[in-house]
Amino acid sequence: MRRVLEPELMTGEEQAKAYAEADFADVNQGFVERFQAAFPDMQGGSLLDLGCGPADIPIRFVKTIPGLTVTGVDGSDAMIALGREAVKAAGVDGLVRLLCARLPGLNLRPQSFNGVISNSLLHHLAKPAVFWEEARRLGRPGAAVLVMDLYRPDSQERAREIVEQNAANEAPVLKEDFFNSLCAAFTPFEIRDQLRAAGLQAFRCEMVSDRHWAAWGRLPKGVA
Repeated sequence: MRRVLEPELMTGEEQAKAYAEADFADVNQGFVERFQAAFPDMQGGSLLDLGCGPADIPIRFVKTIPGLTVTGVDGSDAMIALGREAVKAAGVDGLVRLLCARLPGLNLRPQSFNGVISNSLLHHLAKPAVFWEEARRLGRPGAAVLVMDLYRPDSQERAREIVEQNAANEAPVLKEDFFNSLCAAFTPFEIRDQLRAAGLQAFRCEMVSDRHWAAWGRLPKGVA
């Protein structure tokens, strides 16, 4: 199946609310645990979350790793508003900072983060190279990077099957977004090509579920 682009931002309040209320607990906690397994030496420091959505993952990170601070970035005002409510409710205001901004050219100091993470942002981008360029620009040399996203199946029929298998009880707007995201996603083969083009060929990339791939590694040292 050829990639079908979807809108880069979930700007609607209905979309954002449905996403925030959906049950992503297992996937999000699994993302945190995958990061810990890949980078067990990262205790504290600064983490950048690109496409943080309603901030569930940043909140989980600061509650899991003592001394960690997270800057979450999302291009949707609606998502950031929900994220700020969640951060305040979780009592982690001093550890999680949320910014509404879009790639590329984020107004953040270059090479200022010990780690860069992203879950389910890449498939929104028409030009994925801007993501890898921004990760390299903002992460310090040797920074830990973990990116996870959906895998594009072979057909729209298979995409519908995945939606029904994993989100049968979710809101219709969320199910349609899920289907569109599957159709807009990349395959691991495509991600490996992107990594090579970005000078990140040492990263690992593999399927980690029936619908997700993950790529991880450390940014090259001594390279801006």
